[in-house]
Amino acid sequence: MVDVLKKSIWVFHLNSGSCNGCDIEVLDVFTPRPDFERFGVKLVPSPRHADAIALTGPITRAMVPKVVEAIKALPEPKIVLAIGACACGGGIWHDTYVVVGGIDEFYKILKEEYGMDPPTTIYIPGCPAKPEALIYAAGILADIIKQKQRRREDVIREEDEEKRKIETIIREEIGSRHFLPKIIVKRGPREGSV
Repeated sequence: MVDVLKKSIWVFHLNSGSCNGCDIEVLDVFTPRPDFERFGVKLVPSPRHADAIALTGPITRAMVPKVVEAIKALPEPKIVLAIGACACGGGIWHDTYVVVGGIDEFYKILKEEYGMDPPTTIYIPGCPAKPEALIYAAGILADIIKQKQRRREDVIREEDEEKRKIETIIREEIGSRHFLPKIIVKRGPREGSV
């Protein structure tokens, strides 16, 4: 179900105009029950140190240059986690005068005005997105990021244990009142492709 996490995933959290509902859920994932850090996921203070950007909220016009700067600072491969209904599609703010919209509308601006291809994006819907959905997305993210160090025998055993823990959490939550939304991954154009 969920592949083995290949390495620690460092994430830069960027609020681009959210109501803080998704931000609270992002922080909740680091509390003792879900404990995101046991899977190697860590929040970092700079996009230069991150493997991915966790984007919450609709993208407001004032935040466009700041989001572009953060994406430019992110090392390759650039990966964006669009967390919540607002980040995925603009949410209830999609047609207001101060909001550009969701991540897809932002990518149009990124392409037209800045000449940048959209990065690989993982859409995590929900209002707010559940911690279980964020854990599931981390499993998907581990498949996108290439392994940066050689695998050792003792690491393989740890990865099997972590895989079992993730699958247990997901299995428990599928039977609960919470749901795991269908998470969609859109990959940007590959280098050398036509």
